[in-house]
Amino acid sequence: MSTIHILGIAGTFMGGVAALAREKGHTVRGSDQAIYPPMSTQLERLGIALDPGYRADSVAPDCDEVVIGNALSRGNPAVEAVLDAGQRYISGAQWLSEQVLPGRDTLAVAGTHGKTTTTTILTWLLHSAGRDPGFLIGGVAEDFGVSARVGSGREFVVEADEYDTAFFDKRSKFVHYRPLVAILNNLEYDHADIFPDVAAIQRQFHHLIRTVPARGRLIVNGEDGYLAEVLAMGCWTPVERFGFDPTLEWHAELVEADGSVFVVHHRGERVGEVRWSLLGRHNVLNGLAALAAAHAVGVELATVIPALAAFRSVKRRLEVIGQARDITIYDDFAHHPTAIRTTLDGLRAKVGDARIVVAMEPRSNSMRLGAHAQALAPSLDGADAVVFLHRPELAWDAASVIAAVRGQAHAVPDTDALLAQLGAIAAPGDHVVFMSNGGFDGAPRRFLAQLQQP
Repeated sequence: MSTIHILGIAGTFMGGVAALAREKGHTVRGSDQAIYPPMSTQLERLGIALDPGYRADSVAPDCDEVVIGNALSRGNPAVEAVLDAGQRYISGAQWLSEQVLPGRDTLAVAGTHGKTTTTTILTWLLHSAGRDPGFLIGGVAEDFGVSARVGSGREFVVEADEYDTAFFDKRSKFVHYRPLVAILNNLEYDHADIFPDVAAIQRQFHHLIRTVPARGRLIVNGEDGYLAEVLAMGCWTPVERFGFDPTLEWHAELVEADGSVFVVHHRGERVGEVRWSLLGRHNVLNGLAALAAAHAVGVELATVIPALAAFRSVKRRLEVIGQARDITIYDDFAHHPTAIRTTLDGLRAKVGDARIVVAMEPRSNSMRLGAHAQALAPSLDGADAVVFLHRPELAWDAASVIAAVRGQAHAVPDTDALLAQLGAIAAPGDHVVFMSNGGFDGAPRRFLAQLQQP
């Protein structure tokens, strides 16, 4: 087997590629400049050597192949050295399509929100059906302990991201996967650093649709207008729509307002009742899409729906870190106002009148550029208090956002100040939610430790 060096190895996707390459017998090394849990923990557990930072000598001369993540660009010292040396390089998405997906039935999960959770639910359903699927998830699945596995079954489930592939391949990553079944969960404007408008994202989604064969299936959110426009651009595959509308092929009927119990219907017929630990209408839709996709590859749903009661989701998706002084602390991977709003709505339905305090780091490229600034305050209506980590490099002024927040709001310049502010605000009975798609300087666990001090 060959020696592979992965540049950008600590990213959720590239960390999964590393796990798959290691499982297939390759010697795997990697470099990154932002290495934090849960991906750093996974890589260490797999025994993969991590090289912090990017240097001209990061990649050994005898390396057989360099897999380059989409966070790296021209001018990066390691990238420049690879190009100058004439070493073989490839994107993570292309490596997956060439080394893992041939001969498999690929099930791809696309959408602005819910990709990671839906991919994990679908993988759990196939696992519960005895299919032993392979998977690559953009996070560490609690039930599997890893973000990726080759699997021995026919199916491979992949989180299908619309972000671009690499500096040398500006197509969306998901066009590489050629799925048999594709879930289109939703579509909103995001990734302001690479997409000028919604129409540009819609074109990429249509490129994905063009790759799904006529014998396959498209599982589409039937209540999303942007996705309806994508389908109208041309579709050659049977479509099954899902949502809360009873006229759709798949629809959910809420039994509990917080989404913890719902009934699944297919073409008007009752399929079964889901009882699980997940919260929110958005997770009901995620589960409904996953059930429809599992059904599309022949899974008998009545046999696997009970398994959802034991489903534990993904790390950093409203993950409970701990409790101290009767304050519950959560870590959530938030990157978009819609995801923030739906997450808080689900938590509010669960906790009732208890106070919700949000600690937020606007970290995604779109957030940092201010593309979601106007929508941010309304997305936080479910919170009673908000503390923003407004780092000096943030490109927009948080004052207008803070002024528009319904509850109490503060901005602080660093994590130490944020933890101090939370300490002054949080009270017994509160639910404190840390929202960031980055490491947040370990703030959730640091706050728990702070509360545990005598």
